Order: sequence, then C-alpha cells, then structure tokens
Amino acid sequence: MAGRARRAQALYILGDLFEAWIGDDDIDDPYHRRILAALRAVADAGVRISLMHGNRDFLLGQKFADAAGIRLLTDPYDLTLPEWSFVLSHGDALCLDDSAYQAFRARVRTPEWQARMLARPRWLRRMIARYFRWRSRNMVRSVYADLQAAATDDFLRDHGYVTFIHGHTHQPARHDHIVDGIHVERWVLADWHEDRGECLVWDGTALHREAVVVENRP
Repeated sequence: MAGRARRAQALYILGDLFEAWIGDDDIDDPYHRRILAALRAVADAGVRISLMHGNRDFLLGQKFADAAGIRLLTDPYDLTLPEWSFVLSHGDALCLDDSAYQAFRARVRTPEWQARMLARPRWLRRMIARYFRWRSRNMVRSVYADLQAAATDDFLRDHGYVTFIHGHTHQPARHDHIVDGIHVERWVLADWHEDRGECLVWDGTALHREAVVVENRP
C-alpha cells in the first residue's frame, strides 16, 4: 500500500485480506483500522480498489467498503480491459473434491446464517472465528485442496476461455488448459507472510509476478 500499489491504475484483492472478519462492527479494532487507513490512502490517491470475499473474510460488508473507499466484487468477476479479458475468483468454489468444505461454504454464505452470526456478541464471534482458523490450519497441514479439473474446464468454457486468476489453494503457479481445443491460462496467486508477499501485475501486454518484501516491520 505504501509502495507498489500506488503506481497501479487499479488493484484487485481476491479474498482473505484478513485471517478472519467477524463483522463490520469490529472495524474499530486497532489492527483493522490500520489496514483500512492504508486502503483508504491508496484509494484517495486515485487507485481503483476492488475486493472479493474469501473463505476467511466473507462477512466483510458495505460499511467496511465505504470506509476504505473500495468496492466489493461478486465471485466470479469478469474483468474486460482494452487489451485482454480475465475472470477473477477467490477459487474455493471450484474445490469440489472437498465435500465437507463445500457444505460448510454453502451454509455460511446464506443470508440467514450470516444474520444469526452477526447477531451474536463480538466476543463469541471471535471465539468462533478462532475455532474456524484452528480447523482450517489442521486441514491444511494434511492436504491443500485444489480445483477440480472437470469443474475448472467447465468454468473456463462458461466464461469464454479468458485468462483465469484465483487464489485460495496455496499453490502459486501458471497452468495451461486446453478446453475445446483452445489454450487458456490459469494463474494462481501466492501466499502472503509476515515478511513477504507477491502481486500479479498486468502491464498491458502480459502478466508477471512481482515480489513484495517487507524489510522493516513496525
């Protein structure tokens, strides 16, 4: 936010900006305010910022978006630029071989479940979020769910064989798909850590990865 993002025309965040988000009433948390202020500063500098929900922060709402000066995206999102077209997604909806996760995802994305969750006191929501993170970490230690091949081909077909960008799987790579005889690229975003990250950059001609290294953390 203090460096590379300021030189962009637009910034797309494809989910899991936060390890957990228990509701926009938690926006006054000091750490959350720091992230919000960084987003707002970049947005006020003229960068168009768009945010998609992930599997950890699906409760992010319009109050947060308005305060940060960003817009919330649907998943998937078709992005058409003058030079090329893309489809963006967090990626978890295509991990269909993980049936337990898909059942959980379907349940927590309903307005009824979210209304019940947001009606609980914040201390209880924090405890529930910690439990979800604990369960997720234990599942990730054993296996990283990947996108189901047949569902991915159908997805690429449905979106017109455009370049697909997603995260979620913890397996950064560039994949080449041949769907109905058409070559389609799929780019998987990298994890972020305390001291380093990575952004995927479109320069008007091609995609390339740029490392983001944090040398002096406050």
